Amino acid sequence: MVLFTLLSAAAQYLIKTGANRIGAHPALPDLMANVPLLAGLVLYGLGAVMMVLALRHGELSVLYPMISLSYVWVAIIAVVVFHEQMNTPRIAGIVLIMAGVGVLGRGSRA
Repeated sequence: MVLFTLLSAAAQYLIKTGANRIGAHPALPDLMANVPLLAGLVLYGLGAVMMVLALRHGELSVLYPMISLSYVWVAIIAVVVFHEQMNTPRIAGIVLIMAGVGVLGRGSRA
């Protein structure tokens, strides 16, 4: 699941990068030539396959909230790559997400 969240964050980065390249009136051929956008969508597809495999062997109530870890990775990518600002409320949100996932994981049957 951690690999899935990293893959999801990479996909979101690529989709953002591709979205930044889209003009005001994109045509389908322009979108089809947008490599970062297409790569991000492919990664989302791979992530969906990984999620199906994980759900076969894990608890839905534990695995699904773990997806929220992708928000943590995306926040880090946003700061490092896109130079977005990290402030106290965002840091608190990240800490809450990680704590929530940790609590849910401790309550699993594993």
